[in-house]
Amino acid sequence: MADITKPKVDVVLVGMGWSGSIMGMEMTEAGLTVVGLERGENRDTNPDFAYPKIADELTYAQRYKLMQNLSKETITVRHSPGEDALPYRQLGSFLLGNGVGGAGVHWNGVTWRSYDAELQMRSHYEQRYGKRFIPVDMTIQDWPMTYAELEPFYDRFEYIAGVSGKAGNLDGKIIEGGNVFEAPRKRDYPLPPLKNNAPATLFETAAREVGYHPFPIPAANASQAYQNPYGMQLGPCNYCGYCERFGCYMYSKASPQTCILPALLKKPNFELRDKSYVTRINLASDGKRATGVTYIDAQGRSVEQPADLVILCAYQMHNVRLLLLSGIGKPYDPKTGVGTVGKNYAYQKNSSVSLFFDKDFAANTFAGAGAGGQVFDDFNGDNFDHGPHGFVGGAYISAMVTGGRPIGQSIVPPDTPKWGSGWKKALKDNYLHSFNIGSEGSVMANRDNYLDLDPTYRDAYGLPLLRMTFDWKENEIRMTQYVTDRVVEVAKAMKPKLMHASATKSGEHYDVRPYQTTHTTGGAICGDRPDNSVINKYLQSWDVHNLFIMGASAFPQNWAYNPTGMVGALAYWSAAAIRERYLKNPGPLVQA
Repeated sequence: MADITKPKVDVVLVGMGWSGSIMGMEMTEAGLTVVGLERGENRDTNPDFAYPKIADELTYAQRYKLMQNLSKETITVRHSPGEDALPYRQLGSFLLGNGVGGAGVHWNGVTWRSYDAELQMRSHYEQRYGKRFIPVDMTIQDWPMTYAELEPFYDRFEYIAGVSGKAGNLDGKIIEGGNVFEAPRKRDYPLPPLKNNAPATLFETAAREVGYHPFPIPAANASQAYQNPYGMQLGPCNYCGYCERFGCYMYSKASPQTCILPALLKKPNFELRDKSYVTRINLASDGKRATGVTYIDAQGRSVEQPADLVILCAYQMHNVRLLLLSGIGKPYDPKTGVGTVGKNYAYQKNSSVSLFFDKDFAANTFAGAGAGGQVFDDFNGDNFDHGPHGFVGGAYISAMVTGGRPIGQSIVPPDTPKWGSGWKKALKDNYLHSFNIGSEGSVMANRDNYLDLDPTYRDAYGLPLLRMTFDWKENEIRMTQYVTDRVVEVAKAMKPKLMHASATKSGEHYDVRPYQTTHTTGGAICGDRPDNSVINKYLQSWDVHNLFIMGASAFPQNWAYNPTGMVGALAYWSAAAIRERYLKNPGPLVQA
């Protein structure tokens, strides 16, 4: 029994990142009383991200000040179901955000829309290549909604976030200089693209010479001063290089703090409670309706918050863990393929090529923006013929210079000593004249990649940790090797004095130590039936009709693109269904 029971509210939100902030605005505008619960502390641009203290690589990029404290809660990791999992003790492969704003504070700002074919993944590949093309253990499935349905909500998020970019397809008209492969959009981005730096300019020229179609990366870094539909004002990016792993002191990088929260916190029907660690979704006696949540407050007290509507807006892994801890839905069993909670965990598969130039070329990588640069999509999704290559998925290829932080972002030739005078000389000779180009690739869902509760390890409150079972499959290794060869083609056209390619070899295992991306997906996926998914097309639980689950946990598999654009669009899509349909007639929005 809880120590404290709070007065009942209409809506309780679990997590106050992008999804929680969007849902807070949408639900309060519908006239509902809303409480937002955030496990971490409250924070804002001023004073928490103020210059000069935020421009501290050691504190924020190396010691992870904005991230989750793994000594209190982490996950456990193993490669296959037969192994013992061990705790993820040091942040490496992915970064678990913490505090108000979530990962929307420390992200870079890359903001994509999906391809329509990516939303119809299984049916598209089966129709084009035949059913036998998809490996038997690959558990990919179609999303239950189409790009056309989501397009207005992508647009809504882009205009809230002040995305800088160049349209490539306006109502079916292909626009030179944009992404010629993209699905049609109704209008252009709210802001023009960011300026190219030297590496992006060199990459763009080389990519065109090789025959590809480069375009500016769509960036939630404001290229100009901008006021969004909520009345929030963004300042122009000054290319300081402190985006990734940092809060933005210029009010230039889109974040909940910059774009939504100042307006939301003025609402009299909204209350934010930080340092509130939700441990359970409470259910009615029949198990078919949520009655609220239980959380532990900053004083260590157990608090019950009753609510008519529960919306999970936490990080992907935390959403899945909370469902498992609450006994909602049937846990996934990889042996039988039965169950849905924890199913289809996926990650991303990346590679890179390091380029080193003579001193007559100044890369000046310290002048970077989080999502500034050039990219091409010729080998993303199904934009190329997969038939001869024997893999599903693809990658985008980019020169994205986010900043030249001397500790974590400087690169030296591969034969350089690891320390001492030789390392110092190589760093001095190459810092201003080197940069990386790379691929960011998809990962297909697989029968043996999933999430469940660990039977051994527990968090600081005695609750089971989430266990990740994941390893690279040959499909992803073949994909990244093929795409890396395309990266090398472009790199050679840039005529460096030295280059070094890095891609996973066949048989190599997933390694949690080096950072790759924080783009983890799945575990509470959306689908068209209760037996293949946790939530329906409106992100509503099949089992508990007044529970909605936001975020990348809904992804049935992981495409190459960064997930935030889709996460934002899904939040607005689900909010529209709640406001226009659910509140008028509470119950299942899709009949099972």
